[in-house]
Amino acid sequence: MIRAVAVISLVLLLILVLYVPAVHPPERFMDQMRSEHLVAVDFWGVEPAYRMLDRAVRMQSNAAEASPLPTLRDMPKTQGINRAVATEMGSVSQRLFNNAYFRSVDALLMLASYRLSSLLKWLPWLMPLALAAGIDGLLLRVVRSKEFLLHDPEMFAVWCSLLIITGCATVVAFVLPVQLHPAMLAGSPIAMTVLLGRAITHFHRRA
Repeated sequence: MIRAVAVISLVLLLILVLYVPAVHPPERFMDQMRSEHLVAVDFWGVEPAYRMLDRAVRMQSNAAEASPLPTLRDMPKTQGINRAVATEMGSVSQRLFNNAYFRSVDALLMLASYRLSSLLKWLPWLMPLALAAGIDGLLLRVVRSKEFLLHDPEMFAVWCSLLIITGCATVVAFVLPVQLHPAMLAGSPIAMTVLLGRAITHFHRRA
């Protein structure tokens, strides 16, 4: 069951992530990021908000530098026919990837990077919660064992499936050009920590 849910969720996630930039221009994602940045300035303050923006820009820049796609300046400096072929290949690559869809993909990744940067701001508060949820689930599992109660593999599968679905839904939410308040970004990790704790409680170790 868990494998089926994981495969279906990941396939739907991939389809949605590839579909979103096809129906929204790059300006839509950038306008959404500017709008959320203004809200973040009011919510976190000016300096923390601009640090999050700077972190998002650096993440996007690092991703662009790691891209395997060649550019004209990356082509080897050759002469004659080889130089002409290299130039033509670079020109084809530019025409292929420098279109509206791939510009929307770049803008989508920029918006997702900004939201991820905003989520990282919550980590100091979320880590203790995740630790508490894990310990709580582990202690409940020990108590059930001491009471000679059988662990339920079906409930373990249910909680794990919900955890996978929540994770995939979070990724989809990160790329949608809809308004997300900074406080909403903490909702998904909180839900995932609770689900993780429930899954640990019903973890069934096979003999």
